[in-house]
Amino acid sequence: MKAKINKELCTGDGLCVETCPEVFEMDGDTARVKINKIPEIFEGKCQEAAEGCPSEAISVEE
Repeated sequence: MKAKINKELCTGDGLCVETCPEVFEMDGDTARVKINKIPEIFEGKCQEAAEGCPSEAISVEE
């Protein structure tokens, strides 16, 4: 699984970092993905972060 953040859509509220700090971190005013391939143990939290993103800036693909 991989996650991507559309920097143009990201509002920088940090909800993804709160939900899954193992995968996401803040980079100034926007979030970024810390790791390329999401370990299976964090896939559920990563998906939850994507679904909870208020600006729908996170996409997840297998």
